[in-house]
Amino acid sequence: MSSSSVQNRPISAIAWASNNSTCPAHFTMIATTEDGAAANFTRGFGLKSGYFLCYSKDLSGGMMVSDVQVISDKDVIPHGYCYIPEFMESKSSVWKKKRVCVRIVPVDSGATAVLDIKVTAKSKMMLPQYTCLGDILGYVLWCLKGTFSSPVPQVKPRSLSIDMRQLSLEAAAPLPLRPNNQTSQGQPKVSRRRSNLDRTETDRTEKVHDGSSIYGITAMDGVPFALHPKFENRVIEKVSISALDNIRIKSLQDIENEYNYTFAVEEAARIPRS
Repeated sequence: MSSSSVQNRPISAIAWASNNSTCPAHFTMIATTEDGAAANFTRGFGLKSGYFLCYSKDLSGGMMVSDVQVISDKDVIPHGYCYIPEFMESKSSVWKKKRVCVRIVPVDSGATAVLDIKVTAKSKMMLPQYTCLGDILGYVLWCLKGTFSSPVPQVKPRSLSIDMRQLSLEAAAPLPLRPNNQTSQGQPKVSRRRSNLDRTETDRTEKVHDGSSIYGITAMDGVPFALHPKFENRVIEKVSISALDNIRIKSLQDIENEYNYTFAVEEAARIPRS
């Protein structure tokens, strides 16, 4: 990746670190200022340990820094901001009189991002196009804001197994299921209703192979259907009109009178005897 593309990428995180060993791998530590001085922030005289400002441009998390502010301990942190994390040794600490807070937003939010951050000694040195954030322990923090170019995602090639490569979406459609009801003695006798079902099944199978319906095949396709011999004669029997005349349609009151039951026996059985 070229240096120009990295420079145009937004900063995803800003943090404090004691030294190179405590600084995370994906962070860049600012060891020197723009005017050549050591950028080691210390709390006072006689202290050997200090801390450095570091930043990251790893956008794998989908978040970026849209703004940076330096506030004092008496100021209330702005809404939507958070203090930067600290990667410190056990005996090191960060000065709390002034703190750095950032506003983190999604990369695809379209907001202006912080592209770079620099440190200078407390002097009259100015950085063109950079915004002054404030001073901390004799150092001045600067940031560069602007639009950015999103990194183009690269498509990773997928390895396909031999079995997957042999599969084809253009494979021929499966053959229709045929009922295996033919014997050496010929076809069994089926009713007239079965012939209508065969015609319906054939039409449905043709629609499936024509591609007009993909839900035509069911679990019952190919299963032979035939009535039991004792019901073959009943299918063709005609019901007499006199038999239909003897049918009596009962009303709701007739049904209640016929099946009325007071449950008096059960109720008497539940009453304890004196």
